[in-house]
Amino acid sequence: MNGPEIHLEVASELRLFVAHERRRGRTAVTTDGSSTLGHVVESLGIPLTEAGQILVDGRPVPVSHIPGAGELVEVRAVERPQHVPGAPLRFLLDVHLGTLARRLRLLGVDAAYESEDIGDPALAARSADERRVLLSRDRGLLHRREIWAGAYVYSDRPEEQLRDVLGRFAPHLAPWTRCTACNGPLKTADKDTVSDHLEHGTRNSYDVFAQCAECDRVYWRGAHHARLEAIVTEALHEFAPADASTDAPADAPTSASVDGA
Repeated sequence: MNGPEIHLEVASELRLFVAHERRRGRTAVTTDGSSTLGHVVESLGIPLTEAGQILVDGRPVPVSHIPGAGELVEVRAVERPQHVPGAPLRFLLDVHLGTLARRLRLLGVDAAYESEDIGDPALAARSADERRVLLSRDRGLLHRREIWAGAYVYSDRPEEQLRDVLGRFAPHLAPWTRCTACNGPLKTADKDTVSDHLEHGTRNSYDVFAQCAECDRVYWRGAHHARLEAIVTEALHEFAPADASTDAPADAPTSASVDGA
C-alpha cells in the first residue's frame, strides 16, 4: 500500500491473529487511501467476526470508515456475552469440532455439525441459509463474506472450547434434551417401545429411557452418566441461572453416541 499512514492498536485478545512485529503496543500501518477499516483489519489477519468496537481517535466508527492520515485506530475484542440478532441462537460447527458439538448438544444447545469436510463454500452457505453462527478454528473460513455470523474457537481443548462458547454467546441451556449424535430432540420413551433397540443386559438393568425423535437412537442412565453429569453440572454452575436443573428426561447416551464427548 502507498497512502495515508495510520496508527493501530489491537486488543490483546486479538494479537494472535496478527504478525509478530505488530503484537505489541501501537504500530504504524500504511493504507491505500480508499480501503475501509474493515478491509484494513482483515488484511492484518483478524477475522471481522472477532473484531468488536472500532475506535478512531476515541470515537466509535463502522467498519465502512475509510481511515485518514494520522488517525489512531483501536480494534477491540468482541464484548461478552455477544448479542447475535435473531432467534433462536443456533450454531454450525466444522469437521474439526465434533467433541464440542456433542457437548453443546448435551447441554441442549442447537449445534449442527458436519462430520465430513464439505468445503468452506458449503459451510459458509449453510451458515447463511440456516442463520447459524459458524464455529471454527479455521481463520480463513471466518473471512468468508457469505457467512451469516461466526466465531473463532480459540482453544484446541474441548473443555476450554465449551467454556469459551458458553461465555461468549450465553445460549439457553436445557441439558439432556438433545440427541448428541444428530442434534434432534429427545422424547420420553416407553421401555416396551424401544426394547428392540436394546441389548439383553440393558433391558434387564434399566427402566427409564428416551429416544431421539429424528434418528431413533435410545438413551438411558448408562455407564457414562457420571462423566456427562459432571460436564452438565459444571456448565450450569458457571453459565446458567442458579435455579436451573440438571434433571434429565433420560440419562446419559450409549457409548456409541458419546464417543469423544
